[in-house]
Amino acid sequence: MISALDHIVLLCPDIEVGIVDYSLLMGAEPVWRAQQGGAATAVFQLQNTALELLAPYGEGETADKLRAMTADGPKLTTLDYRTDMIDETHRKLGRRGLAPSEITGGKSTDLNSGAVRTWRRFRLPDERMAGIKSFVLELGGSILEFNNDKAGVISSLDHIVITTSNPDRAVANYGARLGLRFALDRTAEQWNTRFLFFRIGDLTLEIIHTLDSEQALGDLDALMGVTWAVDDLEAAHLRLSEAGRNISEIRTGRKPGSRVFTVRDGTLGVPTLFIAHAPR
Repeated sequence: MISALDHIVLLCPDIEVGIVDYSLLMGAEPVWRAQQGGAATAVFQLQNTALELLAPYGEGETADKLRAMTADGPKLTTLDYRTDMIDETHRKLGRRGLAPSEITGGKSTDLNSGAVRTWRRFRLPDERMAGIKSFVLELGGSILEFNNDKAGVISSLDHIVITTSNPDRAVANYGARLGLRFALDRTAEQWNTRFLFFRIGDLTLEIIHTLDSEQALGDLDALMGVTWAVDDLEAAHLRLSEAGRNISEIRTGRKPGSRVFTVRDGTLGVPTLFIAHAPR
């Protein structure tokens, strides 16, 4: 049913500020920009997903809502999944208890090229997904592609981190209901953490639960941060360092054969890691 994570959404108060920060972080300009219906968007396309910046634009109900949502700053907020069979996916997720909304259509026109993208999509209620805003869509129109062979640029999303107070609920939602592949369940006593890994395409939803947490089982999940993959970690480190970004030294990652560094600013407040994996 669900074939990919089409994109993640980062809300920001000012689209131009967001574009400046993330063009530097990504090593590329957005491939799509639009302004309509009270919202401004900018899309950074990667090999396995995309990052969409979403900000208020102009006046109206949507613009007012986005301004209220970003009054205390940017926030990583939404997962948009892709399917090629939206009607069947809608029926199946309804039978699995996720109570999807009605399917609606939409379109977006690129400010630069005039190209048009269309989609059909539905929303999964926040309460069913434990607070994580979630949509499922089927795309039409212009297809965005990653086309950047410069050294040190972000090529893909390695994983996105979700915190949960209730691992059993997470397994039910992402595994049994959404149908994502449950790849690993690991408890690391040294970090006082249980890790649940769900694979979708070639990226991972990493769901973490702090052992002995004071959270109640009914507390909501939250999007915590992202790890971006690059082919040349040294080039990425040098690129961001020369641009004046506050970044850590390169260090050995938790996953065998990986190396990482942390980006401490210019991410609109999103905890951010860069990673490179040893060739297989």
